[in-house]
Amino acid sequence: MVERERHIATEEARAGSTPHVVRYVLGVSLTLAIIVMIVILWGY
Repeated sequence: MVERERHIATEEARAGSTPHVVRYVLGVSLTLAIIVMIVILWGY
């Protein structure tokens, strides 16, 4: 027996909140990595 396909809303399918914290963490860590590389290059 074939089960019928169910269509549900995006919010129901996610079952969680989607804060943009990951975007901020990625931006801050990328900025810090660039600053550290510049400091290392100036040191040598």
